[in-house]
Amino acid sequence: MVEIRWHSRAGQGAVTGAKSLGDVVSTTGKEVQAFALYGSAKRGAALRAYNRIDDEPILNHAKFMNPDFVLVIDPALAFTDNITEHEDSDTKYIITTHLSKEELIAGIPALQGREERVFTVDCVQISLDTIGRSIPNAPMLGAFVKISGMFELDYFLENMKRVLSKFPQKIIDGNMVAVTRAYEEVK
Repeated sequence: MVEIRWHSRAGQGAVTGAKSLGDVVSTTGKEVQAFALYGSAKRGAALRAYNRIDDEPILNHAKFMNPDFVLVIDPALAFTDNITEHEDSDTKYIITTHLSKEELIAGIPALQGREERVFTVDCVQISLDTIGRSIPNAPMLGAFVKISGMFELDYFLENMKRVLSKFPQKIIDGNMVAVTRAYEEVK
């Protein structure tokens, strides 16, 4: 089973990102869960969203997991939230930041010694450049596709177009560019 934990703030699209990822995964024949936990979710409140992906039916509905991937789409939460909580020895971290990986790890002692499992990309800037708003979920999905190797980029983009089909073409196109750019820029 692949388990993914998202760290975000309300309004940044983590819940939508988790559900969109779940929608794309469902096209592969795999079982998937996408859910979130948050209190009174005023815009800007910290929240966590989750995905589970497996070949077998998923009977576990608990929020507790040992994530294979931790996706941090709010840069400040990398410093203030316990992003290494319940990690496994091979948990991979994809973190939105304008900092280099070295600067980021120097500022977060919990990530020291995990350098080969930490990946960075500036999802906020990418979303501003491509979508026109700071909604970094689509770029984070692009980075996830690259790091996880779970999908070919073209397959993911085609299915994301379907997921986004209720939006105007300009929004769909911006999101496709955001996913692709993050896929190419994640380090």
